[in-house]
Amino acid sequence: MFDDRSPIYLQIAEQIKTDIVTGALGEDEQVMSTNQYAAFYRINPATAAKGFAQLVDEGVLYKKRGIGMFVSPKARELLRSGRRESFFAEVVDPMITEAQAIGVPLTDVIQHIEKANAEKGEEAK
Repeated sequence: MFDDRSPIYLQIAEQIKTDIVTGALGEDEQVMSTNQYAAFYRINPATAAKGFAQLVDEGVLYKKRGIGMFVSPKARELLRSGRRESFFAEVVDPMITEAQAIGVPLTDVIQHIEKANAEKGEEAK
């Protein structure tokens, strides 16, 4: 699961965020404890705790004293909003640049996107 591209605690935080955005984790759903993360991924519990602390600071998770960590209400919308802001700069603009560099007309790119979207149905909404 982990690679060397970024610190493990950031990768833990990103994985939990992705699980929330995709719906694998729902509002008010309990997440694994830091000790469960540490045991499962064979990492230091302090590393997992650092990732969880970041998510609490961002308002993605909240603590229930003596029970554990839970997904905050509206966490999914908060995360989706943040990702929407960076989507065009990080995904679409580089794709357009690459398409232009290799001579793919933008109409072909749009047709490909529409075809892929149709194949996936309304899932993209």
